[in-house]
This record gives sequence, structure tokens and C-alpha cells, in this order.
Amino acid sequence: MLENQKEKFNLPDDVIYFNTSYMSPSLKEVEKAGVNAVKQKNTPYSILPKDFFNPVTELKKLYASLIDVSDYNRIACIPSVSYGIATVTNNITLSPGDEIIVVEDQFPSNYYAWEKLAAKHEASIVTIKKPIEGANIEDQWNQEILNAINENTVVVAIANVHWADGTLFDLAAIRKKTNLYNALLVIDGTQSVGALPFSVEKIKPDALICATYKWLLGPYSFGLAYYGNYFDNGIPIEESWSNRLNSEDFSGLTKYESRYKEKANRYCMGESANFISTPMATKAIQQIIEWSPERIQEYCHDISHEALKELEGLGFRIANQKNRGNHLVGVKIPDNININDLKEKLSQKNIYLSYRGNYMRIAIHLFNTKSDFDRLLKQIKMIIH
Repeated sequence: MLENQKEKFNLPDDVIYFNTSYMSPSLKEVEKAGVNAVKQKNTPYSILPKDFFNPVTELKKLYASLIDVSDYNRIACIPSVSYGIATVTNNITLSPGDEIIVVEDQFPSNYYAWEKLAAKHEASIVTIKKPIEGANIEDQWNQEILNAINENTVVVAIANVHWADGTLFDLAAIRKKTNLYNALLVIDGTQSVGALPFSVEKIKPDALICATYKWLLGPYSFGLAYYGNYFDNGIPIEESWSNRLNSEDFSGLTKYESRYKEKANRYCMGESANFISTPMATKAIQQIIEWSPERIQEYCHDISHEALKELEGLGFRIANQKNRGNHLVGVKIPDNININDLKEKLSQKNIYLSYRGNYMRIAIHLFNTKSDFDRLLKQIKMIIH
């Protein structure tokens, strides 16, 4: 079992931060890497041609290891989830009547591009709504997604964990059903990868897109994308010089090369060397691999499960263990509690979390403790009574 790791972060002692799903705090080592990278710009003569490529390769290898990918050339550096999804939609052609499946209240970066693509080709967006009642709403939701996949389905675009309420989607079952109809599976892993184990080898998605500033503990405006063999010969959004063959030879850059580097390398954003974000993301992923997502899940469960049971006893609704991760828990607020009052009272006590609709989103990490949950419960009880 991992021990508390708050000493590796710069969070103030009087702050309880349950909001990594909004944005992670920086690890001290990640901050140090970023500061050192900023300072390096003072001596540009120390930045060599190999520095445009070698650190990026190291980062891709680390990330490939984290998500169980055997070939790091299937990883691309991107600036955002919207960029990664746009790369996908840029390489899909639909026909009238085709269907793209999404879920209700999907994060906009994994919706707008699909809406645009569907309108362009007279295809349809099929939105699977979350059931509003039943013994196990999350099981029903997963089943309705599976039921919706049919011969008209071309893409299922979905998250691993729903950003608003923490629902864990059954990607293995969804992949099995999409395979029956040769439909693509495109996953937004931003709210799970880094804290929840994920295996590309097991799920075999066609694309997995992640921003780094949440559970990957990295910088903002940076992300990592996996692209499967469907996209091996696709068209990138932009034509970066570094994505072409032989780009390492600076003296020959104007010997224009029509061929891209293999696999996902063609989809890397321009200036993907990113001398600040790359070392920061590298340090972060090194630390995550050392901890391991499996042990992060164990720790989050250990410090939270008693408090979550007590919240249920107070009338809050929480999904069954099998339908959520331990790192991101959607807690439905009872109708008799004023959400605005709850927000104000908790923020006054330096307890930070997010609210999405009638859900309180508790995002747990290794800097949290059982004591944090005791303080959260104390304040909630005071509000109720």
C-alpha cells in the first residue's frame, strides 16, 4: 500500500483539494523541470538538434509503457483533446444515415468535432441518455450504449470515466460490440489515464486521447494521443517539418520530403519538441509509473470508502464500486440540500471540489488523507443539521 505523498506536492497544509478532475497540482519535481526548462532558453546555444527529438522519444516510450502499448511510434504529442479528436474526424468519411454514438453530457471537446462531421456528411449523432431511475443506473446506461450499436454505427466516441459524475463505462464490452459492425472506438482518457489502469492491448481502441493537466499530473496545453492502425496512412491537421522522414538532418531540411515518419508520428503537433512541456510531462509520467495506477486506486479506496458509506447514509447517492473508479467519485446531492449553500460553506473551509449539475465530484489523489474526508463529512453534517 502506498503512503500519503503530499510532501511531493506544493499544496498548502490548510487546503483540502478534492479536484484533480479539474486540474492537478504540480509535483515539486515537475515544477522544477519546468523552471529549468524556462531557464534553458537563456542559453539557446545549449539546445542541440538532438534535443528536438530525443526527449520526445523518451516521453513517448514512457507513456506507451503506462498505457500498455508495445510501439511508441503509435503515440503523438498534441496540444489538447480537441486537437486529438479533430485529427480523428479529419480522417473519417461518413455516408448519409451513418451514426456516431456519444453519451449524455459528454465533454464538449469530444462532441463538437463529431457534430461538425455528422452535419457535413448528413450523418446522425446518437446520444445515449443516462437513466434517471432504477436499481443500478450505471449498469443500465452501459447496457443502453451496447443496445444502440448496430449496422449503422460508424463510431463510438466515449470517455473511460464520465467527467461529470464518474460513471465507469464498460469499454471491453463496447469494443466487442463495435467489432461486430466494424465501428471505430475513440476514447477520451483524460479523466482516467494516470490514476486508473488502462491497457490499449486489452481494449484495442482505435484512438485514445488524453490531456496531461489532470490525472497525468502534467502541464496545461499539452496532451498525448494513441492512434491505431486505422490511422496509419491518414492526413494530419498540420504539416510540421519534424514529422517528415530525415528531419533530424538540419542541413537537409530544404530537400523536401514527401514521406511522413511511420504511424502516429505524422499527427504530432508543430513544435512538438516543446522544451518546457515535454520535460514536465516526462517527470510526471515517471512518477506515475513508479507509483502505478493500480496502487493509486488502492490508496484512494483505502482513505475514502468509510466516508463514502457514511455519505450514503446521509442520503447522498454514490454508484456501486464496480461502476466507478476510486479516484473520481460522483456524489449525487439530495434534493433537500441547497447546492449553492454547500459550495459556499465548503469553500469557506478551504475544501475544494467540483459541482456538475446535481453531483458533487470528489476527485481523490495521493495527497489526500482520511482526515480530509473527516473534515468534509463534518462540514456536510453541519450544513444538513
